[in-house]
Amino acid sequence: MRNITRRDAVAGATGIAFLQTSAVFGAQANSAIALGIIGTGARGQYVGGHMARDGRARVAAICDIFDDRIEQAKKNVPGATQAKVYTDYRQLLDDKNVDAVLISTPVYLHPEMFEAAVAAKKHVYCEKPAGNDVAGVNRLMRAGQKADPAKTIQFGFQQRFSPEYRKAHDLTAAGELGELKMLMSFWILGMAPRLGAPNGLPLPNVSDEERRVRLWTRWRELSGGDIVECDCHGLDTLNWFANAHPVKALGQGGLRYPIYYGDITSDHYDIIFTYPNGAEGYLLSARYACGFRDVKEQFFGSKGVLETARTYYKLHGPVAASRLTDDDKLEDTSMIERRSPSPPSWGVWPTSPTARSPGKRCCVRGEPGSRCYANRVRPQHLPSPIPGMRTRASAFRRKEPAYSCARPHTGIAFTHES
Repeated sequence: MRNITRRDAVAGATGIAFLQTSAVFGAQANSAIALGIIGTGARGQYVGGHMARDGRARVAAICDIFDDRIEQAKKNVPGATQAKVYTDYRQLLDDKNVDAVLISTPVYLHPEMFEAAVAAKKHVYCEKPAGNDVAGVNRLMRAGQKADPAKTIQFGFQQRFSPEYRKAHDLTAAGELGELKMLMSFWILGMAPRLGAPNGLPLPNVSDEERRVRLWTRWRELSGGDIVECDCHGLDTLNWFANAHPVKALGQGGLRYPIYYGDITSDHYDIIFTYPNGAEGYLLSARYACGFRDVKEQFFGSKGVLETARTYYKLHGPVAASRLTDDDKLEDTSMIERRSPSPPSWGVWPTSPTARSPGKRCCVRGEPGSRCYANRVRPQHLPSPIPGMRTRASAFRRKEPAYSCARPHTGIAFTHES
């Protein structure tokens, strides 16, 4: 493969894929939207694959500067084998047979490609974020103001189109939570850190420039950093539910673990945003949590509390005050949620590891590889959720079990919800 320079990357847009989908849902090929995907890397293949499986669309063209990404798209995206192949995104946009484009390239290329797609009068789905810096975002905004109003433009903030999030937002807008006072977004990604230096550079058989383009997320100049490239989902959701943008931000962060390639300066941070009405928004992020993943939002209002995630939403209304006579009397477990009269899947580990009884089980997530370090005991896995178990929340949807724990006086109690 030829060496790739940054100039090549801009010209070729690191991947376009127009996906052809035959009549999966009965649409005829000649009546389907002709789709082009710009950027056939992992994201282009994933999102483009979803689009290609919709019978209302078909792949017309794909584009990438990397031959291997083109071949992967042909293999993984339905209909891509019949699509035209481009190595310059501008040629794809000149194709009159293409109706709509998916822009799924590195972030620093979004403003330029979006501007060109708007000028070519295409429908546009652009992956988030809009750009990697303020100048790029302003460029994209100016292009958007010139867009043909008859064309559809959408960005990849998928929470805004999720049934769970839309229902939760409707409840908030209808006043179910009262006045929002606090908003929280958690981006705990669960990856494991590298604890030793690698033997050499990643992708050792390519040029330095090509390595930078392929591994663009590791460079602030190309990605904007984690807050911009990834955790913008969380901030966008806070702004959406607050119906406002923050007027002030205060935060801290840094590197807990060394990096061996790139110049990213933070793998964790916590930021407090202040909204015009005085409400506070919190964005908490940690890239490395060794298998523990927690990506969700919580909204605290004067009438209730709402929790949202990509697989559920949960609304809590006013409840009776805690029966605890003293905040330190932890032997009272009356406020632990139990999902059945005597769930066989909950147990207690004694505080002494040597005193634990056989057959007692606990697990924070109930997934292979989970670890519970409370009281230095090694957990086993909980059995499968019990059919018919219910949650106390008035509105709750989830596709997989979630687990919660509390600390009674005699040990650690674990319950699960389905």
